[in-house]
Amino acid sequence: MARHHSPTSRYATFHHLEAAIQYLDSIDHPFVIKASGLAAGKGVILPETMDEAKATLKSILVDKMFGEAGDEVVIEKRLIGQEVSLMAFTDGATVVPMPPAQDHKRLLDGDDGPNTGGMGAYAPAPIFTAEMLKEAMELVLKPAVDGLKSEGNPFAGVLYAGLMLTANGIRVLEFNCRFGDPETQAVLPLLQTDLLEIVEACANGTLANVKVQWKSGSAVCLVLASKGYPEKVESGKLVRLESLPDDMICFHAGTKTQNGNIVTSGGRVFGLTAWADRLDGAMKNVYANIGKIKFDGMQYRRDIAQRAYSTDYRG
Repeated sequence: MARHHSPTSRYATFHHLEAAIQYLDSIDHPFVIKASGLAAGKGVILPETMDEAKATLKSILVDKMFGEAGDEVVIEKRLIGQEVSLMAFTDGATVVPMPPAQDHKRLLDGDDGPNTGGMGAYAPAPIFTAEMLKEAMELVLKPAVDGLKSEGNPFAGVLYAGLMLTANGIRVLEFNCRFGDPETQAVLPLLQTDLLEIVEACANGTLANVKVQWKSGSAVCLVLASKGYPEKVESGKLVRLESLPDDMICFHAGTKTQNGNIVTSGGRVFGLTAWADRLDGAMKNVYANIGKIKFDGMQYRRDIAQRAYSTDYRG
């Protein structure tokens, strides 16, 4: 991002505790601490005090709470605003954006509780206007794809940009080279064009020849999680599933079969997705059908997508 001028936050990276703490002592702005590697969506910590921040650095760099993913940490200036996930298909030259999505990272209603891999998502996110999409294409997605190509590392596949909508405009939080979870469970049900056709075009360098079309309307995905998630998870619970309406789908995320039955086998067990002409209709459908999925200890948020109705659009 720094090499290709993507609008992002001020940052510094560290491998040793002493240097990281010295840097913390030298700055006077709010910050976040991130494990540089893959940490199952839980590698971002927002410490409230300096003591908590230093303890977090020790936990990552010395105690290895994230294993090798924490061999390097990133200390970033904390950005204020709403977060949007913008994924795009690319063949290394052409970039085709998907509908913008917003997910809910915190475990509990009202964005309270610990961070998780995501407790639900909705798309398209009303907060992300057509003008913002144009800005993100010009300043974020296209420069990233062109930059990779210019450096001899052309990228084909799904590029995921995590964006923060700040008072000063769009800022990039992160890139991933994959679909995002649970945003994908809200985005792909809206796809009208055959996904296989798009994937083949990305691989073959012919994406410019494919007209990628999306259904009108909105989709909401609600994550149904095990008791104890995101920390010590209880697994092996018997699952009971009833049939769902035609405008819904249940994605299995943490299940397995045991003696002919479906049982839980992870933290986030299901992604229950509904779509409708309007976002409020998709929300209503999801929550009206939760009772068709049952397992002991099931937990979920009751406010997925309600953020879309907030008037605080730019943080």
